[in-house]
Amino acid sequence: MAEDWRGFSVPGWAVKRVDLWRFLDCCPMGMEEFGRALNEEAGQARSAERGARNVLLGYSMGGRLALHALLQGGPWDAAVIVSAHPGLEEATERVARRERDAEWAARALKGEWREFLEEWDSQPVLAGRVHDRDGHATTLAMADRKKLEIRRQAVARSFVDWSLGNQEPLAGRIGEIDCPVLWVVGEKDAKFRALADALADRSVRPPLCWIAPGVGHRVPWESPEFPAKVGEFLERSVS
Repeated sequence: MAEDWRGFSVPGWAVKRVDLWRFLDCCPMGMEEFGRALNEEAGQARSAERGARNVLLGYSMGGRLALHALLQGGPWDAAVIVSAHPGLEEATERVARRERDAEWAARALKGEWREFLEEWDSQPVLAGRVHDRDGHATTLAMADRKKLEIRRQAVARSFVDWSLGNQEPLAGRIGEIDCPVLWVVGEKDAKFRALADALADRSVRPPLCWIAPGVGHRVPWESPEFPAKVGEFLERSVS
């Protein structure tokens, strides 16, 4: 949710929070088409603000979508990719994932919303501690997912259009990204930590990978250090 990034800030930078669900409100949209649409919006914004620098930050599914935008050569000077999967290599894995995501889509569209949210958050990969808005001031807080019920059609569609099972494997293309990328993953997120290490090694620029200590998959909301680490990366990488 765009609201998840409320409160995220990096000194010297303006932050535009992107509502991913609006891209699916009216009709289906594949990941490559999303990348083109986002790049067009960013390009228009850049033209309106001469001299502006664009940095693309994406988490999990948003990180996968961000990779599609970056691989299309959009107007990006740097990127931060958090806990994102580059794509399943095996066709059988992609088929199984599409089937599983179709089940999630049905729950999101027709199931009881509270139960859908509880089932989603009970997945082992999301077991890390997320701070609420009464938590540490330096830590982001995730928005109330109950508000998403009015967008449930778009949420359900995302499990189909943006399923990992419908994504072409991108690991072999990471070297095509020609801007600096900071790969971020939680120390306790073993599966995605291995993926981030491999992706950083494929980067055309010197590999940059930050392993957030003591946290899991939802790094931006589990680690108070996250905004500062993004700021340090931008200070080093974007003049």
